[in-house]
Amino acid sequence: MSLFELIYEDPAFLVVSKAPGLLSVPGRGPDKQDCLIHRVQMVYPEALSVHRLDMGTSGLLVVARGPAMHRELSMLFQERKVSKRYIAIVDGQLAASSGEISLPLICDWPNRPRQKVDHEIGKPSLTRYRLLNFDITTNSSRIELEPVTGRSHQLRVHLAELGHPILGDELYGSETSAPRLLLHATMLSFPVPGTHETLNFESAPDF
Repeated sequence: MSLFELIYEDPAFLVVSKAPGLLSVPGRGPDKQDCLIHRVQMVYPEALSVHRLDMGTSGLLVVARGPAMHRELSMLFQERKVSKRYIAIVDGQLAASSGEISLPLICDWPNRPRQKVDHEIGKPSLTRYRLLNFDITTNSSRIELEPVTGRSHQLRVHLAELGHPILGDELYGSETSAPRLLLHATMLSFPVPGTHETLNFESAPDF
């Protein structure tokens, strides 16, 4: 079992790539303690989780080394100074080659962890998308996604509401449409706290 893939190491933070099927942080119960941050802490005990990916999602995450950098990086996410891009394969052919999905989201509490669109009490949520290619033989589209906001399950719900659920999505699509959730955090860019430098990281999906 591989602990994790180290993409970049700095005295203040790490950039790692998470495998699909692995929790970002521990869940409830002894059977949900194996997760990315615990694996990172086996090598870097000072590591602290700043953000997370859904269990089925693979790709890039930044991890703070110590509480001071954890505060700095958390502020970057709160102030939307972190740029993220995802690659997904979705069902069907998109009507437009690019566009925006703006639908307010909130937890579907009786069915959690599912999220839902709610125009009365949902939180504003915005996703930009761009078609990369369409595969006529599988009737599926490879797209690039930019979550402007960072709501739970945002990309998955927005694509499902558009009528093009992400393949392999057991909550908002069909679990049997792919062997895994075909969603990968492929690009991460952020200004390094305390410097004038912006770092950009890329990771290609395995699908």
